Amino acid sequence: MARAAEEVGFDSIWVGDHLLYRDDGRPERGPWDAWTLLAGLAVATQRVALGPLVACAAFHPPGLIARMAAALDEISDGRFVLGIGAGWNEVEFRAFGIPFDRRVGRFEEAFEVITRLLAGERVTLDGRFSRAEDAILMPPSARRVPVMIGGAGPRILAAGLPRADAWNTWYDWYGNNPEGFAARNADVSAAAQRAGRRPEEIARSACVFVALEPVTTQRHAHEETKPVEGIPSRLAAHLRELAGAGADEAILVVHPIDERSIRALGETLALLDSS
Repeated sequence: MARAAEEVGFDSIWVGDHLLYRDDGRPERGPWDAWTLLAGLAVATQRVALGPLVACAAFHPPGLIARMAAALDEISDGRFVLGIGAGWNEVEFRAFGIPFDRRVGRFEEAFEVITRLLAGERVTLDGRFSRAEDAILMPPSARRVPVMIGGAGPRILAAGLPRADAWNTWYDWYGNNPEGFAARNADVSAAAQRAGRRPEEIARSACVFVALEPVTTQRHAHEETKPVEGIPSRLAAHLRELAGAGADEAILVVHPIDERSIRALGETLALLDSS
């Protein structure tokens, strides 16, 4: 699937960082470990950017997340983007014994440690949830790994925007339509200014739910978002409108997600390239 995505012209491939889903009335399921899978994809591909969408800061100690990010950037020859957020799925936290309380407070401290280490700093922090004592990345990273925050809450934005290179929103947070994204985008611009950043310094990334076949059941119990139907001309028009609303990047969340779907979307990419 990754090689097909690279072949038809996609710019990046993203892997969800989740442990377990238990939705009402649906079988238990979960993906392969995101970090291990990304290391394999770094070797199996040559051109595309790679990243977790998004890594949960609570699943690993922050210093280890920084080390894993630096190693993946090295393996991929500078193609790694660290997408990171606070997590939301309480089921997987409980199942694997990970504290779910005060997620934003934990994220704030972890994010500081991670981004400072990736910037090449020595880090000492005696926080409520995270601790580091003269920590430093060894071997040093060949570059500062770019960081993308996933989330829309005011505290997540306040903690992330001072250091983030990009911001991403999941499709059901903005209604999967350009108007909804424009409203969220304006909120991020205002939050960037409050954080002392110029809004144009922060790239804007939007997940887009695309259906190439009818969706007969909800993907998750909480989702009711209407997908964009995968007719190439219709999807291309939607992505152009999304760019007009301020999106620098669209990450397609496709139903069904398989090699056939990926290759079918190549026609949409060709339409965008020709416009």
